[in-house]
Amino acid sequence: MQTSHDGGADHTDSAEGAPIATRWVELGVALALMALALVVIVDSLRVGAGWADDGPQAGYFPFYIGLALLGASGWTTFTQLRHWQRIEVFAERAQMRSVAAVMLPMVVHVALIKFIGLYMASALLIGWFMHRHGQHRLATKLVVPVAVPLVVFVVFERWFLVPLPKGPLEALFGY
Repeated sequence: MQTSHDGGADHTDSAEGAPIATRWVELGVALALMALALVVIVDSLRVGAGWADDGPQAGYFPFYIGLALLGASGWTTFTQLRHWQRIEVFAERAQMRSVAAVMLPMVVHVALIKFIGLYMASALLIGWFMHRHGQHRLATKLVVPVAVPLVVFVVFERWFLVPLPKGPLEALFGY
């Protein structure tokens, strides 16, 4: 969906219910990727990005991947700045609120893993989503958030012997 291409006022960035312009999203992602590319390039140079007697050094391939990423994100930045007057809709504000309603609990989930472990954090996340976004009975809201992490524990910890981050509750049970 496109709005104005005439270079008029940017109504997509200021009004309360207005959509979010694509240019801001693309510019933000391009700049973030440029920063990531620079980190990769600098670190590749630190570990050696050249060719040694026995073949490529550790940073050889990451260095060129970083250069490609820097070039692509630089081109995207240039393109967005060159076509700044063109306004295209990325998403309506209501759509962004829907994305945030999923993304913010996921960010909290990832942060909680360090403190309470994967299993408890996952149980809380599943329970939150079932309560907030689902039309489930109370029994289902209580059983599923406990059952899913238990099944994941059995499959990964017992069958595949892959240790996953644990918290204080698992320590109480000796895991």
